Parts: sequence; C-alpha cells; structure tokens
Amino acid sequence: MNRTLRTLAMGSYALLALLLTGCERPPIVASQNGFRGTGMEQVNNPRTVAVKLAANQAPVALDAASPDGPKAKDVFKNVQILGDLSVAQFTRHMASITQWVAPEAGCAYCHNPENFADDGKYTKVVARRMIQMTQHINSDWKQHVASTGVTCYTCHRGNNIPANVWFAPKDRKYANGLLGDLAGQNLASKSAGLTSLPFDPLTPYLKDSAEIRVNGKQALAATGADANRSSLKQTEHTYSLMVHMSESLGVNCTYCHNSRSFQSWEESRPQRATAWHGIRMARDLNNDYLIPLTSTFPAKRLGPTNDAAKVNCNTCHQGAFKPLYGAEMAKDFPELQVVAKK
Repeated sequence: MNRTLRTLAMGSYALLALLLTGCERPPIVASQNGFRGTGMEQVNNPRTVAVKLAANQAPVALDAASPDGPKAKDVFKNVQILGDLSVAQFTRHMASITQWVAPEAGCAYCHNPENFADDGKYTKVVARRMIQMTQHINSDWKQHVASTGVTCYTCHRGNNIPANVWFAPKDRKYANGLLGDLAGQNLASKSAGLTSLPFDPLTPYLKDSAEIRVNGKQALAATGADANRSSLKQTEHTYSLMVHMSESLGVNCTYCHNSRSFQSWEESRPQRATAWHGIRMARDLNNDYLIPLTSTFPAKRLGPTNDAAKVNCNTCHQGAFKPLYGAEMAKDFPELQVVAKK
C-alpha cells in the first residue's frame, strides 16, 4: 500500500511539475498606470527584466575627436558621406562602426585592405547606405526616436547582421494538400509571438500599408459610414501585429491602449502615438533603404523568396520598451543626426 501511495505521489508531483513548466514562478511585479479596476497595469518578472537589462547595455563611446585639421574627403579617396568630418573624426567614426558591426573581422569586413577606396565588397556599399538610413531616422523620425536617436549598434549589437530582421516567408501549404493554401492563416510563428495567428504580420503593415484599424466606430452599426467592414481575417492579422509589438517591446497591450476603449485615441496613452509613427518609420526604412538594396546582396544574404532582410519593431527594441532602455548613444555622434543625402 505504501509503495502504491509513493508511486501515486511521485506521479502527482511529476504531473504538477509538467503543468507548471508554462508558468512563471513568483514574484511577479505589477505597476499600475491607469485607474483601478480598468486593468491598466504592466506586469513584469524581475528575473526576466534583469536578463533584458544585461542584454541592453550600450557600449562606452570612443573619446571625441578634434574637428581641426584637413577634411576626410580631401585626404581619403571615394569618401561619399561623412567627408566633411576631420580626418580624426572620420577615423573615430569608422572605428566605432567596427566596434558596433564587425568587432572580429575589423575593417576588412567592409574594406579591401589593399585599397580602402575600392567598392568591390557589397558590405561597404550596404554600410554606406545604412549610415544614410541612420541619419534619416535621427533627423526625420523624431516623432518616434525623439532626441535619443539611434546608431548602428541599436540594431547590430556587435553582429554583422542584426539578430532580429525578417524576410517574407514562403507560401505554406499542408504537405498532403487536402486543405490547400493556408492563405497566411493560423500557423504559430516567432514573428507573431508563437501564437496560432497569421504567421506573417509584417508584410501587410511594415512593407505594405494595409489598414490596421478593425474596430467599428459604433456598436452593431449595419450600414453607413460607421459600419464595420473588416473581416475576421483582417482582424486576426491586426492582432498578430499587436502581439509582435508587445513581444518586441516586452510590454502589455495597456502600454499603449486604454483597456476601457482600445480603439479610442482620446483615451490612449501617449505611447500609442509613438508606436503609430514607429510602424510608419519601419515601413519607410524597408521600402526606401532596405528593399532597394536587394540586388546588392549576394544570394546567401537573401530570404526564401529572394528578398532582402528588413526591419521590424524587434530589430531595435529587442525586448525593451525603449531600445537599450533609452541610452542616448546618438548624442556622441552628431554626424549621425544630420539630414541624410537621398
């Protein structure tokens, strides 16, 4: 009898342990950012936050260089951008890019060591355009990045290729063909937080400009301007995008929305407007800077449908509500805050 009880107890413990594998052990910290009873709060696990903090530390900037002396464009060949910096400033900037993007390969990741003016490496052509993109973000998208700004490190974090970029997925169909094309629906994917929602929430909104709003303006309005014409499929795609944003920033829905009325802009938190600009910024960067580079990349750098890597919310944020938790790296690089050449 005792043996049977022990067996049952061990089985119960094993079952309990299995059930708890999907749970987070306490303490869980909730901070209220709205009226009581409205669910306006952010929920965090201190252990998870500690890991994120450690992973979102900005490197110390190199010492500022003197603006005196000859200009880089007058000393070096084929300097198409940043040429108005002094040689010392230009060298500091190149050393910083090496630290941010290619700490192991060094200058040779982009340059031909025997001829630094040579544009033969695709990485140099891409890097030049990425500097212009960074300038564009800092000067033209202050509605999203404010005075904090970005540098190459914001996305790259010491990696040649940012860890969180995306490609258009191939069409997914069931192997036996009985159910045909999934039409982008309900297949768990990392981009949608592993939820069983549309597996590509990025192409419609961060490349194309599909309508995000799916709420009707009036309950049960059947006709007229207030009628809700959004399909369930469109609603699921929108929700998939919202899950992506929530996962990327490590926040709840109420970081931007008021739980009393998710659709109301008047009752939303200011962060919703910042996010609105962020969606459009990502779309702008993808269409004007990254997609046009498709032919520059070798085949090994393209996605399953031969498209170039593109940015999403997680590319910069990487689980933090502000990239690098608001570290103001751009202030140490004023050359990245000028209006970019088109």
